Amino acid sequence: MTRSSLTAKQQRFAEEYLVDLNATQAARRAGYSPNTAADIGRQLIRKTPVAVRIQAAMAERSARTEITQDRVLKEVARLAFLDIRKAFNADGTMKPLHEMDDDTAAALAGLDAIEQREDGALVGTIKKLKLSDKKGALELLMRHMGMLNDKMRVQGDTENPIALLVKQCQGSALPVVANPPPDDDE
Repeated sequence: MTRSSLTAKQQRFAEEYLVDLNATQAARRAGYSPNTAADIGRQLIRKTPVAVRIQAAMAERSARTEITQDRVLKEVARLAFLDIRKAFNADGTMKPLHEMDDDTAAALAGLDAIEQREDGALVGTIKKLKLSDKKGALELLMRHMGMLNDKMRVQGDTENPIALLVKQCQGSALPVVANPPPDDDE
């Protein structure tokens, strides 16, 4: 689909949608009425020529920036599977950054170095590694792999325990359960 098959506003919408992937805001920025932007945005992203243009623009951007889904997934995996032992030498001292392997260096969020001095002379250095969020990276990977679904899903009343209880109670009396007094003979 060529750009010429879209109206000027539709083309502008497709360009604006790439900014934040928000159809309502893209419609507003493209010049559609703020009062109808939400509805128009939803309609435009479903409209085949506009959807095709958006997908093509996303593919062009991905190629241009070399940011692909595979690359992002690999980077998240680097953070998730960091083995902190790779940041240290066998004697327990921290390796200099230039000696760390690429995966370990990529998983570092920061490094603080505090020099300790006594009478102006350097007597030691305290180094603190700040690591990327390993748990967060693992959660992203688990969601991607379908191993984690933290979205609540209710399918009909029969799976809703309260509705099920109400259905069971409607039109019938609950059975009376009495605890008989203990026999004195026992």
